[in-house]
Amino acid sequence: MKNNAADIEVLFGIAEDYSKSSFELLKLQTIDKLSHVFSVLASRIVLVIVVALFALFLNLGLAFWIGEMIGSIYNGFFIIAGFYSLITIIVFYYKKSWIEEPVRNTIIDKMLEKEKE
Repeated sequence: MKNNAADIEVLFGIAEDYSKSSFELLKLQTIDKLSHVFSVLASRIVLVIVVALFALFLNLGLAFWIGEMIGSIYNGFFIIAGFYSLITIIVFYYKKSWIEEPVRNTIIDKMLEKEKE
């Protein structure tokens, strides 16, 4: 009977070590996935800021140039604003297929990436 009790204690010790190791592995995998997602997000945010500044100055230049060409600076800005209004309507109409679904699929793919390996 003593042998059985000792064996059960050893078995419980092994099960406890296994559960601790499994939890630690899960924690490390979660940290790895989150760090990857946040690092990609940070690099994309920096890229968006740089592209936004480029677009801002390009649009200012275009508005002034178009305004000079037609003889009225403020009309150049109205033309650029109208162009962006048209782009906004198009993007709003197709936002689900162009933005929401690809972003959702990318996030799911990144979160499940480890399981495929």
